[in-house]
Amino acid sequence: MKTGMNQGIVSTVVMTSPTTKLRALTELWKTRLSLVVAFSSVFGYVLGISGSVNWQTLILLFIGGFLVSGAAVTINQVIEVKYDRLMDRTKNRPLPSGRVTVNEAWIFAAFSGLAGLLLLWISTNPLTTLLSIISLLIYSFIYTPLKRVGPVAVFVGAIPGALPPLLGWTAATGGINYMALIIFGIQFIWQFPHFWAIAWVADDDYKKAGFKLLPSGGRKDIETAYQIMIYTLFLLPISLLPARFGLTGINSAFVAVVCGTLFLAQTFLLIINPTRKSALKIMFGSFIYLPVIQVAFMLDKI
Repeated sequence: MKTGMNQGIVSTVVMTSPTTKLRALTELWKTRLSLVVAFSSVFGYVLGISGSVNWQTLILLFIGGFLVSGAAVTINQVIEVKYDRLMDRTKNRPLPSGRVTVNEAWIFAAFSGLAGLLLLWISTNPLTTLLSIISLLIYSFIYTPLKRVGPVAVFVGAIPGALPPLLGWTAATGGINYMALIIFGIQFIWQFPHFWAIAWVADDDYKKAGFKLLPSGGRKDIETAYQIMIYTLFLLPISLLPARFGLTGINSAFVAVVCGTLFLAQTFLLIINPTRKSALKIMFGSFIYLPVIQVAFMLDKI
């Protein structure tokens, strides 16, 4: 291994084989997160399509969405590398561990982003491609630095986080209407309890890096617990709107009510017992809630 200077900080560059290097580079994609993003695009496409599914478009939308998401989270890691070195949960990532250099990560992000946008341009339409560019820019260059400013970062980050279903819708329809905004709104509102539960669980680590994502002055207190509960409560009525306007049916509405009620119940537990354990349950609950209702909506639409 050798030592070098990156952004004014001494770092260790680990000499690795090509196979190991490639594996480290692909870790930058945060594969599970990028797969969720790509799946959300498919969700929006299925809800927006009328008639038969164009499988070529759907597959390329999935791959393109994955690559653009991978580029965004890679840029996020490049910008935050000096902070990732400070946190236990991130210090072993490819950049802070020295398995990937900053220059390699920039090149990898550029390749992923351009390849993903090219696939979207070829397979969908200019509006979908433009929204993908906007999502990448907001996440990478606005949300990322705002994490050290205050909880406004959660609001800003929720925008690119909620765009994948909208991208799928525009890929299917070529436009945006009130139903597109509803499926955008469901994922937008979901991110507040999701982000804040993660911030509560990882608060000690986040403080080391100066990240300020929790509301209520960044405190893990009853006020923060109430805000998590309020945003989760909003998910119940908004998740019923697709059925109300005829996009889906009664089956998915039932699933949305059950999942929303269970998710909401977890937030009441946090109010009663505002501990890391309670926040951890909300965090895992958020991981389950979104894909379950998305699958239910798609099955109801099909």
